[in-house]
Amino acid sequence: MRSAPPERPDDPAETRLPPTSPRHAAEPDARPSAASPVAGMPVFDPPPVADPTRSIGSPGPDAAPADPDQSRLFGRGLLYVIIWSLQLVVGTVVSPVLAHLLGVTDFGAFSTAQAIFQVLSVLALLGLDQALVLQHAEDGDARNARGLVAVGLVISFVATGAAVLTVPFWAGALGFGSEHDLLLVVLLWAAPSAAVQVMLALLLAEDRFRAFATTSIVSAVGGQAIGLTLLLTLGGGALTYAWGSVISQTLAMVIGLCFTRPLIGGLVNGPVAKRALSFGVPLALASLAYFVLNAGDRIVLQRLMGPDAVGQYQVAYVVGSSVILLLSFTNSAWAPHFAKMRDETARFALAMTARNEIYRLLNPIIVALTLVTPFAMPILVPASFDPSSLTIVVFVVALTAYPATAGGASGRLLTIERRAKTLGVITGVAAAANVGLNLLLVPPLGILGAAVATVIAYSVLAGLQLVVLPKRVAWHGAPVGLLLTVLASVVVAAATIALPQTLEWNIGRCIVALACLPWFLRRLAAARRPPEVDAADDAAGAAPEAPAAEAPAPEAPALDDPVAAMPAHRSRHDQETS
Repeated sequence: MRSAPPERPDDPAETRLPPTSPRHAAEPDARPSAASPVAGMPVFDPPPVADPTRSIGSPGPDAAPADPDQSRLFGRGLLYVIIWSLQLVVGTVVSPVLAHLLGVTDFGAFSTAQAIFQVLSVLALLGLDQALVLQHAEDGDARNARGLVAVGLVISFVATGAAVLTVPFWAGALGFGSEHDLLLVVLLWAAPSAAVQVMLALLLAEDRFRAFATTSIVSAVGGQAIGLTLLLTLGGGALTYAWGSVISQTLAMVIGLCFTRPLIGGLVNGPVAKRALSFGVPLALASLAYFVLNAGDRIVLQRLMGPDAVGQYQVAYVVGSSVILLLSFTNSAWAPHFAKMRDETARFALAMTARNEIYRLLNPIIVALTLVTPFAMPILVPASFDPSSLTIVVFVVALTAYPATAGGASGRLLTIERRAKTLGVITGVAAAANVGLNLLLVPPLGILGAAVATVIAYSVLAGLQLVVLPKRVAWHGAPVGLLLTVLASVVVAAATIALPQTLEWNIGRCIVALACLPWFLRRLAAARRPPEVDAADDAAGAAPEAPAAEAPAPEAPALDDPVAAMPAHRSRHDQETS
């Protein structure tokens, strides 16, 4: 029986892990690679080799022991997703409020300035957040990772300063005219925002939930709250609101510095910094291409249809893409766990089973979101936004969640393989496809054409990632039965768009949408259950499992999941977190 893990200090400088795992001490041929941590990391036992396309809850007749990796992803891992998603929840609520307060033209200009901010954030971050996660997994301690935080701080402020000083040379070409005040203030977010992202990556890698939650909440929620307070008390439009995010990001950066205590020596640790940047720079280019994939539609709309169309599309996109943003938070929260898995077969199997479970969770979300939109839009935005026409745009944008889920599973594995250059190339291809499709579809279809282009571009990205995925381990698509449920959910959601948008019909929509909640909760519970507990789900068509590996030696101490049903001997740290 596993012994109780020792209490872990919340100070990264004092966190020291055992030099070897008892399990892997008995495996002399388990060789570390660039894509897997070296000895010294707490190692999670890989799941038994089985058909990866099977549902998490459908073991064969000779069921293997419970898979702690799956339970942890949909248990403790989701705690971090919940904290990250606060910015999504607050942003979804605040965007319609801003639309009322600013008007369609001012709101559209502010949305375009935010798009430029996202580009600068990528350049100010240079992929160091993901490089830091891999570095921490490979080292087994936080010393080099804390040095990379110092490197990230310097790069973020240098990149932001260069962008601010050169605004007069490029702002006009992007349609901002001669008034650059709003753009300058929005760009000031970038330096503290990028620094916060690097520090959050370290807190996530160290599993310091309370410190992570505090920093993230101040960063994500503080800007919205301070901005609205300034706007309502001082007036001044979008410019006043933008200062709220500058204040909150700076405050979050100070808090993050207190928690992470960056090591200045990292600035002169050439080998570590060089390796991190050699991985991070191509990944930043991939992120930049991903930005074009994600936000290029608004830049095209700004040029072809003006800020009014951008304002309309932005409201619909914020609501529809909320699911995509949640998926990106999930990928970030799960990254340290996948990076610590030494067994490549287990890592691939976990990626596929997690992908299938996310598909199942998406079905009730897509249906409920489409049902609620006709009722919510007239309340959230003024009549000048033509809210009745935005339902179909929200639905089409939300469909992007399915290819984004497929791409997230394969992209996570490619990142751990350090295939940053490959990711950059294929993301660039998908981004170019998105811009081309927008130029082709926006003139005849308007903002709906931008939504359709987004779905196609994300599908291209997911397909290209599968092509370059290493073939050492077989990759399987989702089971046919699962794909049929996805198709049925999409058809049902699409059919509801054709229903009348009267008050009576909209109330009925909301009632049906509420009925999707038990559906979602049941799927979430099934994803968190150990395999042998959920033996009744999706057994049809599952292939027999391969013989289980021989019994492992005693495990290294590992943190248990505070939200899933786990043994009673959890550590005090996890009990407090729960």
